Amino acid sequence: MPIDESRTFVPVRIAVLTVSDTRGLAEDRSGDALVARLTEAGHMLADRAILRDDADAIVAHLHRWIDDPAIDCVLTTGGTGVTGRDVTPEAVERVADKMIPGFGELFRWLSFQTIGTSTIQSRACACVARGTYVFALPGSTGAVRDAWDGILRDQLDSRHRPCNFVELMPRLTER
Repeated sequence: MPIDESRTFVPVRIAVLTVSDTRGLAEDRSGDALVARLTEAGHMLADRAILRDDADAIVAHLHRWIDDPAIDCVLTTGGTGVTGRDVTPEAVERVADKMIPGFGELFRWLSFQTIGTSTIQSRACACVARGTYVFALPGSTGAVRDAWDGILRDQLDSRHRPCNFVELMPRLTER
């Protein structure tokens, strides 16, 4: 989709949360991939954390970031599968004001081009929560690449036409 170079780029302040029972910062390749992509695009890394697959802990952390005026957007990676420990979508639903169903649908369509029918195991999702965007991505670097390169890079770029998530930010808390 086209980028209108005559428009001003507005950097988004993005926090990255990795959800994993097995990874620490040194092994967090999907979190590293997100940080590299968002900073290369000109956005600001507002914060970064790693949490275990615990819905209550994820919800509490998301609430802190959602209420932080220095954070516009949260990207999570991990915990979106179908096993018993995968609880990120449930945590996102608990903080959501409005779900963005098209994100998960489009992600799975893009992912199908890469991994075929295995994409059906992903429960990637997104929402708006008290004026903050929250996007839950699978934990693989390939999934992060698909989501960022295929959706988020454009939708988090204020110059993307015909529309983008950034231009809606001032209106997300309207009533």
